[in-house]
Amino acid sequence: MTAGAALALTEARDLRTGTVPWREKDWLPPATGELPSRDVDIAILGGGIMGAILADRLTAQGRTVAVIDRRAPGTGSTAASTAQLMWAMDVPLTMLAERLGEREAARRWKRVFAALERFGKHLDSIGGDLKQDSPTLYLAGDLLGPEALQAEAALHCRHGLPSRFLSADEMAERYAIAPRAGLVSTGTYAIDPVRTCHALLDRALGRGASIAYPVDIAALHPSARGIELETEDGRSFMAGNVILATGYERARLFLPDAFSLLSTFAIAAPPGTAPLWNENAMIWEASDPYLYVRASRDGRIIAGGEDIDVADKDTRDRLLPGKAGIIAAKLAAMLGKDKIDWERAWAATFGSSPDGLPAIGRARNMDNLWIAAGFGGNGIAFAALAAEILDASLREKADQDARCFDPYRFEND
Repeated sequence: MTAGAALALTEARDLRTGTVPWREKDWLPPATGELPSRDVDIAILGGGIMGAILADRLTAQGRTVAVIDRRAPGTGSTAASTAQLMWAMDVPLTMLAERLGEREAARRWKRVFAALERFGKHLDSIGGDLKQDSPTLYLAGDLLGPEALQAEAALHCRHGLPSRFLSADEMAERYAIAPRAGLVSTGTYAIDPVRTCHALLDRALGRGASIAYPVDIAALHPSARGIELETEDGRSFMAGNVILATGYERARLFLPDAFSLLSTFAIAAPPGTAPLWNENAMIWEASDPYLYVRASRDGRIIAGGEDIDVADKDTRDRLLPGKAGIIAAKLAAMLGKDKIDWERAWAATFGSSPDGLPAIGRARNMDNLWIAAGFGGNGIAFAALAAEILDASLREKADQDARCFDPYRFEND
């Protein structure tokens, strides 16, 4: 099968609106180069955090890699991420266990936990202070109340996932927030997503990778040598394998409809506002709609949520002022404050899946084509997972957990 001109290879979207807390004047993306003049082992379509993590991992294994993006790397959805790296999913473990059984649900969570732990150690080994360790607080809400959170904590502990339950009074005393029962989990951290993306791409380029942008790949043509990638303006090059790391600009020819799009909203307080609670904890709610909160390295409070099941840019942008106000009010209530001022607000396209887990694996309808779609609430953690699974697959080594994240796992639901 070829990706013909009648249907674009990937969607083209305005992925974010507003002002993000990462200073755009400090962004130092790698300089663009030319399309490869020789065959490469792997072409990665997408130069965001997913593509960067993949490029770093795959070049470290000695592969020749070309990264292609239609915009400057890291400036799409990556720049809109609040970059809380957690191993807990949007679908609680107790709820996933009801669907899959406890053993299978825990298997998926434990693999994400392990991938996130390994990625954190990798960032530490790179240096440059790329990550900030902090615990995660998961507060009782309308999705999971105190008793349900106790059951969630027990299930975490039974499978070696580091969480413990605290009562409302214990949570308020330890973390200086409004009293609410919750889980405290460790093994989580935060990053500056754009800075980390660029650092990983620089490492890949140092090993001989190439990067070209803005370049739009219009079609993929299978051949005996792999896949020919054809640009919108008629140029082409060959790759033995292609990885679709196009984020929330879906490759609809290959990614099943179960992986859907929505919109999310966020605000950031001025620098120096934090800390207003203890231990630099990341906080989120077992609620729908939820609120999540963290502090950045420069003392901003970053809060977001209020997702809507609409990915239309005009609708998203129209709702941004009102959603920002709701998030600010919820934030103040969570922290037990009368008011918290904010100076930046943004909206972004976001992806979800029925089980809160990503799409990682071989595309069924084209040989040598792979999908790395971090849909769900943990996109950067899922990128670390995708790098492990696809690295093994490309080396034809079995990964015992690969089927858990197969893009076509919902076909019989």
